Amino acid sequence: MSDTVELLDSYAAIPAPDWDALACPEAATGRPRDPFTTHRFLAALEQSGSTGPGTGWQPQPLVLRHEDRIVAAMPLYVKGHSQGEYIFDHGWAEAYMRAGGRYYPKLQVAVPFTPASGRRFLGDVAHRPTLLQAAITITQRNNLSSLHITFCTEDEAEALAGQEGILHRVTQQFHWENAGYDSFDAFLAQLSSRKRKMIRKERETAQSHGLTIRALTGDQIEPAHWDAFWQFYQDTGSRKWGTPYLTRGFFDSLHDTMRYDVLLVLAFDGTRPVAGALNFIGRDTLYGRYWGCVGDYPYLHFELCYYQAIDWAIAHGLSRVEAGAQGEHKLARGYLPSAVHSLHWIADPRFATAVARYLEGERAAVDQEMDILTSFGPFRKVHHED
Repeated sequence: MSDTVELLDSYAAIPAPDWDALACPEAATGRPRDPFTTHRFLAALEQSGSTGPGTGWQPQPLVLRHEDRIVAAMPLYVKGHSQGEYIFDHGWAEAYMRAGGRYYPKLQVAVPFTPASGRRFLGDVAHRPTLLQAAITITQRNNLSSLHITFCTEDEAEALAGQEGILHRVTQQFHWENAGYDSFDAFLAQLSSRKRKMIRKERETAQSHGLTIRALTGDQIEPAHWDAFWQFYQDTGSRKWGTPYLTRGFFDSLHDTMRYDVLLVLAFDGTRPVAGALNFIGRDTLYGRYWGCVGDYPYLHFELCYYQAIDWAIAHGLSRVEAGAQGEHKLARGYLPSAVHSLHWIADPRFATAVARYLEGERAAVDQEMDILTSFGPFRKVHHED
């Protein structure tokens, strides 16, 4: 029997073990590389109403079957806007619509609201071309403007760029790398004296507010902690995006199915949580995602989001902390530029040519900016005494 491609209407339509065998086969011997393509994460988004009808993120997971067995898959969504993506194409949409085209809906292969790189072609690498062609064919047959595969791995980008008219986009984030440090002080010792003093002063100030900071995971996290974090998330989300992407039910799902994938760093004034940072734990990486606060505590944001994350990563032998999208202020705190990859297919050949020209110029600018930012990083220069 030949292979067949199928679009499902929900992650509930595929058993979790079948999906996870493709998305994170390494989890059979430990943590997944990242928790975001796991069935439990994607299902939590859907079951909580964070994705699905009315959200502009309609789940349509794509699966490749050989006989009765699912052998490959993609986390595919029909998008009615460009929100919650973090590799943004608002400018492309505006230009296309000004020219008389219809940009939405479009297809997106991604993890919603999650600017973390990970596998987007799930299963054996030999199935990548089939999955790619299937996604393009679906785009064509439904007269959609485009297909976007965002925050894919560098390996996926390099393997597929140029095939079937695929365009490769490179943007950047700021990541902290663990160079075998055995303590936070060992990390600080590698910084210039000025940056070292700045971070120590920030930590001292953050820790002088009389708050108790606790890093919680697994059964240490109580339902009441999510009540507090929901308030933090709503405040930050309403200021950043207007309407927060995630529903309250999503955090209940996290507690039920993913609390061992979560590191929740909370600051308490007595017994009352007043600030918090939500991280997800991968096999080798800690992923910072959300933060919020209900008071004015100078430098507490840096302490909870960046320094506590570094502390925890060192203590648990993780190689990297990814602190999410944007934020050149992370550079001074030891987070250096790192390339982020995405793949794009545009149906209209004239518009595809225009986007390709744009990406060529953007790539050169990003490469230059990463070089400049890295040269201005906080680490001691080896050619002079600090």
